Amino acid sequence: MQNQIHSHQNDKIKFLHQLKEKSRVRKREKRFIIEGKREITLALQGDYTITQLYYCNSICSHEEVSVLLSISKNQIDLFEISLEIYQKLAYRVTTEGVLAVAISKDMDINKFSLATKNPLILIAEAPEKPGNIGALLRTADAAQLDAVFIANPKTDLYNPNIIRSSVGCIFTNTIATGSSQDIIAFLHHKQIDIYGAALQASVDYHTQDYTKPTAIVVGTEATGLSDLFIKNTSQNIKIPMSGVIDSMNVSVAAGILIFEAKRQRGFL
Repeated sequence: MQNQIHSHQNDKIKFLHQLKEKSRVRKREKRFIIEGKREITLALQGDYTITQLYYCNSICSHEEVSVLLSISKNQIDLFEISLEIYQKLAYRVTTEGVLAVAISKDMDINKFSLATKNPLILIAEAPEKPGNIGALLRTADAAQLDAVFIANPKTDLYNPNIIRSSVGCIFTNTIATGSSQDIIAFLHHKQIDIYGAALQASVDYHTQDYTKPTAIVVGTEATGLSDLFIKNTSQNIKIPMSGVIDSMNVSVAAGILIFEAKRQRGFL
């Protein structure tokens, strides 16, 4: 069923603003906002349940919305909103005129199971910047990793900025979150080698064998990996650099390490 909303004072519009701005509301309600046709399509293909669609008819036609509705496995409530309301809700300047409300997934590492016996996993410890998290998820998608683990996350993964910067790759990756201790325990239990991107007691990254069950862990650009992770790695690895500085963007470094592992596994 379709309804029209033209008032900012509508309770549903007020709720959308809360979902957009407040992590605590997203966590409490187990709901979040998705903006854009591609991102909504990827969420539906990734088995996310979408409960509501809001579209602006002057930007996105009813026919385009119908395509999205046809992908869903469940019934979605459809609402037409005014251009003014949509512009207040949208994050992007170049927008597509459609928003969705989706149900969050439980990403707890303690409830996670691997689908393969020889996984390649990327771990990001304590990532904070949505842009970096989004870039890491895009890299993981490009490499078709078996999983991405976020240890000690400092931001809500359903933050609209992460969804935007990942261009929907939060929906294409298998993701789990937990404390560094819980993630290390999981990896040890599964007998997965841990390679930490760190300068301490490290060797050049290309000297190692990543064809066995492997997890590559990266820390923040500011502080690197925690002592807990450094003490629990199978081997610390580094990327040789010729410049003045001794570090690079975390997503760039992760990409270099991941694609070396993929090369060894016959991907390239």
